[in-house]
Amino acid sequence: MHMSEIDLNLLEEDCIKMCQELIRIPSVNFGEGRGDEKAVADYVAAKLAEVGIASELIVTGENRVNVVAKIEGSNQSRPGLVLHGHLDVVPVNAADWSVDPFGGIIKDGYIWGRGAVDMKDMDAMILAVARAWKRSGFIPDRNILIVFFADEEAGSEYGSRWLVKNRPEIFAGYSEAISEVGGFSVTLDTGDRLYFVEGAQKGINWLKLTAKGAAGHGSFINNENAITKLSKAIARIGSHEWPQIETKTGAKFFRKIAELTGNAYDASNVRPLLKHIGGAARMMGATIQNTSNPTMLEAGYKANVIPQVASAVVDGRFLPGYEEDLLKTIAEIAGPDIEIEVLVRDKALEVEFSGPLVDAMCAAIAEFDPEGIPVPYLMSGGTDNKALSDLGIVGYGFSPVKLPPELDFFALFHGVDERIPVDGLKFGVKVLNSFLQRC
Repeated sequence: MHMSEIDLNLLEEDCIKMCQELIRIPSVNFGEGRGDEKAVADYVAAKLAEVGIASELIVTGENRVNVVAKIEGSNQSRPGLVLHGHLDVVPVNAADWSVDPFGGIIKDGYIWGRGAVDMKDMDAMILAVARAWKRSGFIPDRNILIVFFADEEAGSEYGSRWLVKNRPEIFAGYSEAISEVGGFSVTLDTGDRLYFVEGAQKGINWLKLTAKGAAGHGSFINNENAITKLSKAIARIGSHEWPQIETKTGAKFFRKIAELTGNAYDASNVRPLLKHIGGAARMMGATIQNTSNPTMLEAGYKANVIPQVASAVVDGRFLPGYEEDLLKTIAEIAGPDIEIEVLVRDKALEVEFSGPLVDAMCAAIAEFDPEGIPVPYLMSGGTDNKALSDLGIVGYGFSPVKLPPELDFFALFHGVDERIPVDGLKFGVKVLNSFLQRC
């Protein structure tokens, strides 16, 4: 079957409508186990059932629900593809917004609401494609496992990590995965339009730093003040200038920027190239080095009491292959008086930007935007692909959307007035359909 046999207008309409409806179901994840994906999971299952696609609702905690469905391929000898999204969204302060964050309204050519870019837009695209295939009778070459995870926004303990640990058989026979955050367009100051495909992710070390000293009266001189020790160490860590490191993915990305803009490529300093990518520079600037940001402080219980202990949390992020460097450097900067404990650790990922799956992405983008230039990029955050990688599944971020050149896309993630362009989403669902049929 060819793409022309699928009604593309219906595909677009279905996607837009479901994106709005998904946003209107608040599925806020407050962290520490407090989340609720039940209503949105029921909605997803119902939308699949409407066209005759069976799904399994997997409950992993109170109101924590994941949805799994399978589309059988014609070639059972081929390893399958996991197509996944997450159903939860981060909290919102409605007073800061110019619209109802759970209204899902269309205004100024955008769908507005919490989850519009992270990631109910992609959830709607996945659902729209699956429904279109079922309606038209299209059968893919390989098995496609569709998974909508819970709890991605707070560590995935009730979502991808739970399923990988407790239900690994679901993923048996699947070798590759596609999810967020990639396939979106960024227009350079030269006018060239790049499509960022996520092929690497930084790893995480959330570290607790503790200083111990002598407790005492606040009016006495105290050279063993735990807060003083800690604050000096934290200031050094927070202001440390990490060296730039060339990764395989970073090299491909920045070499392409240099080529298109006519700038020289200097592996030891790609920072001058960031000026060409607009708002994307905020995130990309964090992917050329390790980072260490102090995020929490805790000490003391009374104004006139010097506490015995002071602690802080540092959000450390490392490039693929540089975890040891991050930990060693932070320990050296902190000094011997500071105890360091790893609170949360997650691996970095890096996959090759080549092969049949990547070729299918590039071909699908070219079909609908012949001038578009796909490039791999390294993301400063992480996705559920980290959990799936424990099963040997190779993952990419490819949730395609064509964006207006002036839109600061990265500012919308977890931001106020989160929104997705209607035309960009229509483009995305057609590209996703084309890609999935090709792969």
